[in-house]
Amino acid sequence: MKMTLRNLIISSCAALALTSCHDIEEYADNPRGNFEQLWTILDEHYCFFAEKGVDWNAVHDKYAVRIGDEMTREELFEVCADMIDELRDGHTNLSSPFNTSYYHAWWSDYPQNYSARLVEEAYFNFNYRSTGGIIYGILPSNVGYLHYDSFSYAIGEGNLDNILFYMATADALIIDIRDNGGGSMTNVETLVARFIDHPILAGYISHKTGPGHDDFSEPFAYHYNPAAAGRVRWDKPVAVLTNRSTFSAANNFVSIMKLLPNVIIVGATTGGGSGMPFSSELPNGWGIRFSACSILDAEGRTTEFGIEPSEGCAVDMSTEDALRGHDTIIDRAVSLLLSRK
Repeated sequence: MKMTLRNLIISSCAALALTSCHDIEEYADNPRGNFEQLWTILDEHYCFFAEKGVDWNAVHDKYAVRIGDEMTREELFEVCADMIDELRDGHTNLSSPFNTSYYHAWWSDYPQNYSARLVEEAYFNFNYRSTGGIIYGILPSNVGYLHYDSFSYAIGEGNLDNILFYMATADALIIDIRDNGGGSMTNVETLVARFIDHPILAGYISHKTGPGHDDFSEPFAYHYNPAAAGRVRWDKPVAVLTNRSTFSAANNFVSIMKLLPNVIIVGATTGGGSGMPFSSELPNGWGIRFSACSILDAEGRTTEFGIEPSEGCAVDMSTEDALRGHDTIIDRAVSLLLSRK
């Protein structure tokens, strides 16, 4: 039986819960105890040590010397946040009542490549439609355009029917997920279903099976099905627009859409984030969220480091174009799509 992503996620979460139940040392609620508990949780459950080339034992030694019995909670938080930044993972966060750590460099060291104001003003004069977290309209070139801000916004089947029906006279479609930081994989599946006419292999999931860095399950395949009969589907050319801030579930959406023959990916390499997050707690009540399951593409490759644009479709926004009221990435996508009519 082909596994759906929903069932596979449930199974993986159950497996993660079981692997977290083995006996581990209990640490005291003091600076040293909380530091060691944090390091151990990640040591036993984080899934990308090999891909990131991280020597976690060396990381421990590097930061353990900064722990002191009399340090304040703010000082402890800073050391712990610095330690988990060594993982270079946008999904890994330490949360306390007074602060939450983020690894910003996964996107902050790259061009922005998106301006909502530019798109809304220059291409629509603010006269666009909006529903279910999606703004949409038809460009003067007769190319449909929709921007989906976050996969955290639930997409109703009725919303998608209305959007795609409205676009029916367009020659092609742009799906802009620049600055989409992810959200629900269920919403990814709902959107992809409108662009396929038969079940497809979407990718694989591998979860931790034990505390060792190499203790992983065999990858489990998951499949996506087309939208139900009677729903509006799209079979014309599609361009998916990406930037470095296309992350997590949005990254997964790109990896799946790239499989389809009438789809091109235009823009910049995505930010990755292919790990399925899991959470645990330190003795002092602080929470640690981290990547615990690896989601692979349909060819069994990691997408943790991002999805590249289609061949010949890599492009950054130009400041000169923006000053003239043009989004370089949209204009390139329109040109490429119309050449495929």
